[in-house]
Parts: sequence; C-alpha cells; structure tokens
Amino acid sequence: MAWSGRLVHRGVPGIARCFHASSVANGPRVLITGVQGQLGAPLAEELRKKYGRDNVIATGRRFPDAELEASGPYKFLDVMNMDMMRQFVVDHRIDWVVHFSALLSVIGESNVPLAIQINIESVHNMLELCKNYNLRLFLPSTIGAFGPTSPRNPTPDLCIQRPRTIYGVAKVHAELMGEYYNHRFGLDFRSARFPGVISADTMPGGGTTDYAVAIFHDAIQTGKFECYLRPDTRLPMMYLPDCIRATVEMLEAPDEDWKLRTYNITAMSFTPEEIAEELKKHIPNLEVTYKPDDRQQIADTWPEVFDDSGARNDLGWNHEYDLAKMVETMVTRLRQKYGK
Repeated sequence: MAWSGRLVHRGVPGIARCFHASSVANGPRVLITGVQGQLGAPLAEELRKKYGRDNVIATGRRFPDAELEASGPYKFLDVMNMDMMRQFVVDHRIDWVVHFSALLSVIGESNVPLAIQINIESVHNMLELCKNYNLRLFLPSTIGAFGPTSPRNPTPDLCIQRPRTIYGVAKVHAELMGEYYNHRFGLDFRSARFPGVISADTMPGGGTTDYAVAIFHDAIQTGKFECYLRPDTRLPMMYLPDCIRATVEMLEAPDEDWKLRTYNITAMSFTPEEIAEELKKHIPNLEVTYKPDDRQQIADTWPEVFDDSGARNDLGWNHEYDLAKMVETMVTRLRQKYGK
C-alpha cells in the first residue's frame, strides 16, 4: 500500500498540528520506541525496506548492538520525558509512532511501581504527544488484557476484561484511553492484541508464553526440556514474521476500515504437549517433563483460543504460519545457529 500522507485531524480546533509536505513524497517518518524488545528490530527492518532506511528511527535507552546500529538510525529516547519527546518529534519530522516500550507480565509483577511508570504513564505521554502533533499511533496490546472472568475459548474482541497482572491492567487502560482519544480528539489510534510470539532471533525472556521459544533451544542443544506450564495449557500463539506483517498491515490500513480501535490477532493455539509432539517429528528422542511454577497461575487466566475474525473481516488479516510450518522453520533456523 502506498503512503498517502497524513490524515486530516477530526478533533478539537486550536491545537498545534504539523503537516509535512516532504513526508507525503518520501513516505512516512516512523518512530519506534522500545526497539530492543522482541518486535522492535524486526519491525524496523521491515519498515525500512518499504519506506527507506532513514525514514524509520529506532529508539531505546541502552546501547544498540552492532546489527541494530548498522541497520539504520538509532537514538536515545526517554518516553517518560515529555519535553524530550516533543523535541524529537519536531526535529525528526515524525508521522507515525509505534510504542513498544513496556515491562512484560512476569517482570512487571516483580516491580509494580516501575510497571505503572512505563506501561501507564508513558502511554499518557504518547497519547498527548500524538494528539498534539497529529501522529498515527500504534500501541500493541496482549492476550494478558483478559482475565479469569473473560470467555477463554474463544475470546472475542469485545467482552469482559478483568486481568490479574499489572501488565494486563495497563494494556486495558491503554486500549480504553486510545479509544477515548480517538472518539474525543480524533487521534488515529490503532492497537492489536498479540498472542505469544515465537522467534528464532531472540532468546526466551522467562515470560508466560516463552516456553514455546525455549523448547526449541533446549531440544536442539540438549534433547531435553522442562516446561513450567502443565502439558494441557492451551494459549494463542503466532510466529514472528506473521506478527511483523500484521503490524505493518495494520499501520497502513485506511482509517475507515477500523471498525474497532483494538483487534485480536492470532495464528494458532496449542498446548505444550502439542508443540512437543510436533517437535518430535524433527527430534524424535526429545524428552519433555513438566514442573508448573507461578506462571501457570497467569496462564490459567488468559485466553485459550483467540477469535480474530474482526481483524480478518475488517482489515483483511490472514496468517501464513500454522503449527507445523512454524516448527519446521524454527528447527531449521536454530540448527543453523547452533551448528547441529
């Protein structure tokens, strides 16, 4: 889809707006926060292919690794510092913002005050920033935005949401605030509730769904894996390339196609036992044991199957990787990595 320039603001008059004539000709200028997480660098790479290396500015608070630094512009940005963000948006003539900065579920539970700062207060900053400069804002949500009273199989776009983690509570807050800013001020807010995301490029970080990444590394290196969830724990998942493509498609979709401001997105649902059986087709001697820990309590409150028919019908979303194709691809990639 070709870049067609910035949408005309529909909200309150008298608020400063910026319209970049150069952006219309050269493609959108995209700011990605929290780029050193699982999704940031792959998304930056994909957007740079489409819109140019220098039009996508990756930001974070740590030194970038060599690959990230070589791939395109990387800048320090503190999402808690509103003055810094205002100057950044103006200096770099930003059109779209992808706000990835967040503490995930397990880490957030270990430091709730910090999670409130990063996952809630930074969202307030980003909403105000994008409202005042008429920027398109994509802010991902999560399966963790649902709770034990939500329907779990399937979980629709619209239903009761009472999460039991600060990560989930913050994401529900962000969804509702984004919807409010869209309704009240005309902010072009977009969000997708992602499931567990599986990638060969990043190491598992200990999150609730990260067993589905760790199992590949352990299986290929040692032939053994101890899972921290029960074998019958079903959760929605998707492979990273599908997740990145979904994000790009949702960024580019015409605003009028967005019947909701937040959609479920998924590709498959499986249990630890099911992914282990699929993996055994490639590693027949794999031994899997189960020792549930505190992450089981989190998983038991999350959806088992996502209903993403809204995104499929309204935005044309469709996944490419099912369980079998994802497992085959992961095994091939990681065998090359480990020389096995």
